[in-house]
Amino acid sequence: MAACRSVGCLFSQRVQPKGESMVYQYHEPIRKKVSAGTGGRKRKFRDKKLAHMGGGFTATKVNAEEDRYVKRGRGGTTKVKARRAGFVNVLMEGKTKKAKIISVVESHNPQYARQNIITRGAILNTEVGKVRVTNRVGQDGIVNGILVK
Repeated sequence: MAACRSVGCLFSQRVQPKGESMVYQYHEPIRKKVSAGTGGRKRKFRDKKLAHMGGGFTATKVNAEEDRYVKRGRGGTTKVKARRAGFVNVLMEGKTKKAKIISVVESHNPQYARQNIITRGAILNTEVGKVRVTNRVGQDGIVNGILVK
């Protein structure tokens, strides 16, 4: 940290207002100069907009009872999001079968596997065998997968 005392380096660090939790900046500040060699600095293109923020992560957990909710988006579009899932639609030998989810075996984040949070690409332990999730569960409201041999 001793080498990181310049003003430009401070902007890339986390900002913590007094008495509040850690806040991350929405954008990296522009630190480039104008390429014409005038010594001037570039200005930002436009202000930040709430529409560019995106939504929060829906941590879909394994549970016997399924729970879904509808989220309204911009322009009145709706998304069905799954809070809890108990079954997966498994594609095997060209046919689809509904199988009960037992647990999450493997995920891109080891903490998600430990907490039984289902994400795309996660390996699930089901009653028909191991299944890899092929869809984005938090955005589709349903779990689809293919059988892993």
